[in-house]
Amino acid sequence: MTKLKIEDLDKIAEDVRRKMTIREGGGKVKITVHMGTCGIAAGARTVMSAFLNEIDIHNIKDVIITTSGCAGLCSKEPMATVEYGEQAPVKYIELNETKVKKIFDDHVLKGKFVQEYALAIGSERIQ
Repeated sequence: MTKLKIEDLDKIAEDVRRKMTIREGGGKVKITVHMGTCGIAAGARTVMSAFLNEIDIHNIKDVIITTSGCAGLCSKEPMATVEYGEQAPVKYIELNETKVKKIFDDHVLKGKFVQEYALAIGSERIQ
């Protein structure tokens, strides 16, 4: 086994901090990739990987990424919901890697949702 370097320990510590942020609910943006069977069949894993790649490229530490089951719109998969601060959640549809990059650059980094990829703004609530 190779010896660990200080840089290796720093990377491990950063990974632990990032996971703790996710567990504690910290972060200014939450991205939920809908990964029901229909979503996975339509390419949700590729969408998830694309979001994770953008987080790594931009070295972002305050974005939570999670998954959910089916969102109920199989014909619009793959889908993701972006929640930015106190803004209403935005559900994006028919995603691919190119759309993910645009959503990440505009919505996640700048807080401006991408209307042409959005199905809905807001969420349904039963009171």
